[in-house]
Amino acid sequence: MTEDDVQRLAADAPLPDWVTRLDRTAFGSAWKAPAEHEALWLVPQVAFARWARIPAAGEAELLRIAVDPAHRGHGLGRILLEACQRDLEAEGLVHLYLEVRVSNAAAIRLYGACGWERCGLRPGYYQDGEDAALFQRSGAMRRSGA
Repeated sequence: MTEDDVQRLAADAPLPDWVTRLDRTAFGSAWKAPAEHEALWLVPQVAFARWARIPAAGEAELLRIAVDPAHRGHGLGRILLEACQRDLEAEGLVHLYLEVRVSNAAAIRLYGACGWERCGLRPGYYQDGEDAALFQRSGAMRRSGA
C-alpha cells in the first residue's frame, strides 16, 4: 500500500459505516460526522485520520488516527499520516498539532518517525487521569532550516 491508496472524504459525503466501527474499536466511542472545519482521510476499510483545519492560522490538529487491528504493523499508519501531512501542507496548513496518551508508545514512535516533536504535556487530560503528550510538526520551519 502507498500514499496513492489514501483518499480524502468529500466534504458532502456521508461518513462510511466502517469508519464508525473502527472509531469504536480504537477509541471506545465514535464521533459524529465531520464538522465543517474537519477533514477525513481514508485507506478504505482499513484506516482513517480525522483533522481539524484552521486555514486562517495555517494550522491543523490531528483529532484521531486509527488502523484496523488486523492491519497494524504494516506501515499503514505512517502512509496515512504522511499523505495527510503532504495534503495539508499543500493547502498552506503547515503548523500541525496533536495530543496522544503518554502510554501509547507505538503512536509516539510513529509521530517521531514522521517528523513530529514533543512540545508539552497536559496532565490528567484523559477521563481516566492519564496525561497527554503534545506534539507539533511545522513544515515551514523545516524547509527554511529553522
